Order: sequence, then C-alpha cells, then structure tokens
Amino acid sequence: MNQGSGRGPGVPAGLNRDTFARFAEPHRQELKLHCYRMLGSLQDAEDVVQETFVKAWNAVDEFEGRALFKNWLYRIATNACLNALASRSRRSRFLPAQLGAPSTEVPRGQPDTEVSWLQPYPDFELESIVDINTGPEHRYEMREAVRLAFLAAIQQLPPRQRAALILADVIGWSTAEIASLLGGSAASVNSILQRARETMRSSYRSDATATRPIGDAGQQALLDRYVRAWESTDPDAFANLLKDDATYSMPPWREWYQGRDSIAAFFGKVWKAYGGFRLLPAGANQQPAFALYSRSKGGGDWNAHSLQVLSAHDERIASLTMFMKPLTLTLFPAFRLPLTLTV
Repeated sequence: MNQGSGRGPGVPAGLNRDTFARFAEPHRQELKLHCYRMLGSLQDAEDVVQETFVKAWNAVDEFEGRALFKNWLYRIATNACLNALASRSRRSRFLPAQLGAPSTEVPRGQPDTEVSWLQPYPDFELESIVDINTGPEHRYEMREAVRLAFLAAIQQLPPRQRAALILADVIGWSTAEIASLLGGSAASVNSILQRARETMRSSYRSDATATRPIGDAGQQALLDRYVRAWESTDPDAFANLLKDDATYSMPPWREWYQGRDSIAAFFGKVWKAYGGFRLLPAGANQQPAFALYSRSKGGGDWNAHSLQVLSAHDERIASLTMFMKPLTLTLFPAFRLPLTLTV
C-alpha cells in the first residue's frame, strides 16, 4: 500500500508521475492491439495509445486503485477510441468484399482512396502479449481475435457495441465493469452485447465453425508451393493451390474476386505486365503473410508491390488479401520491410 498517499491498496507502490512510464510501458503493446481492434488502423491505434498515456500521466495522482492499473488504462484508451470514432465522418473500416459483389474484369481507373480500409497488424507487435484473459464473458482467443475476418466483422458494429463486445468477449470484462465505463446499467450492457453478438454471428464465421485448419507441416509445404508459383509466374500452379470458393481482394481497389477460375484468370492477365516477383515472409494478424516485390520487364530493383495476408484450410488457400499502393508505402515501414530490394 502507498504509505501516506491516501490511496487504496490497488495502487502500485511508488506510482506517481515520475515513475508512470515504468508502470505503463509494459501495457503499451496490449493497449495498442485493443485500440487497433477498435479503430482498424495501425497509425490511429498508435496515436490513441500515445494520447492515453498523456491523459493517464496527467491524472495519475487521481488514480485511487479501485480497479487494476491496467484496467484503468483500458478505460482511458477505450474512451479515447470512442471519442476518435465520434469525430469521424466514417466510423468503420472495410475490406472490399463488404462493399459490393465480386468482379469478373480487371480493374480500370484508379484505386479508391476515399474508403477507410482496414489495415493488417504485424505479428511481431504481438510477441510480448500473453493471452491470459479468463473473465466470464471471454469468448475469443487472441489468435482468432486478430484475424482479418474477425476485424472486418467487428469494424461494422456501432462504436459502443464494438467496445462492449471487445471488452467482454475478447478481454473478458464483466458486464458491471463495462457498464461503469460506458455508462448505464448492467442490463443495458447485456442488451448491447446481445445485438453485437447477433451481428457477429451473421457476418463472421469463426475458425471453430470453418473448415478444418491446415497443420503446421502441411501449411509450410503449401506456402512453399505458393512462393514458387508466384516467383515462377505459373498461373496453373497458383490455381491448384486455391480452394474452389477462394476469395481474392486488393485494397485500396474496390474490386474483389471469388472462385478459383476467376482468381486464376485475373492473375493470368496481370502477371504478364511484370518482369518477375520476389516474396519475403512477413507475419500479419496471426496469419501467413508475405511482402511481395516486383520489377519491370526491363529488370532493375525489386520494388514494394503489396503486403499479402492469407488464410488456409483443407490444404488450400481460402483467401488472399493484398494491400497495395498507396497503402504499401506506409505498411512496409510499419512491418519493418524495405521498400526496395537491390539486385
């Protein structure tokens, strides 16, 4: 207990403005992931975490220890996310399949930079986070709760529903704790959660109900074949890796494609415009991912093309999302990837 501080036993011994960073920094990555789930953006999450630390530092003398210090930071961060969402004209981030029917033609014109696109999350930022949530409402393990499909679905919830579902079903807070943060009664929070869960059931298929995931050895063999298909620009070999109902999207382009034949036909056309490809492993959202580099037919350096995030089931590629320029220009540095590979 802090002697002479007048604060409760829940206050970490020695916590004050001078020592705040020592107590807060161990929670930075966990808070950033929480804000990413709320906002769907790496940069926005980083900005809100920084805002959270500034607000918490200014208010540290007011922290009375009635809740865990970490939960107090979560409260500040969640409110900061809700304020950020309230100030936006667009409060959700999207993947292309949420915006229209699948395409059959190669895109024409320019990518859609007016849409707020969901961004991927680097796996290395998850390394220090341990999934130890055991609250009564905890429903999603961390591995599932960072997958692109989960994030795309949760981003479509209204902000308060989004916050309640993340706090309850991902982090494991009780309805009483959530009611204290959001305002209202436990009954009103239960109502919010019921609506949020109904929406998630209709828009998101969890791994538990999806087709059988591939094992580690099988996945590595599949990914090795995937890299060879790209680097040899072999459309037939690529097509053989896809599930019959596979999907392919490429934000910031709105077009997306469904079905092995449609996807293979697309790449059979566009690959002809390039002089070759190189792929580097780059884990994202606890899914297989690659940094794709391309060069012109005349040779030269390999330039950043896209960040690919895959899902695999039943020894086939089930989905491929390629985050392309101009998103590439900020995502590659965020993933600690060079924009150019020299020959």
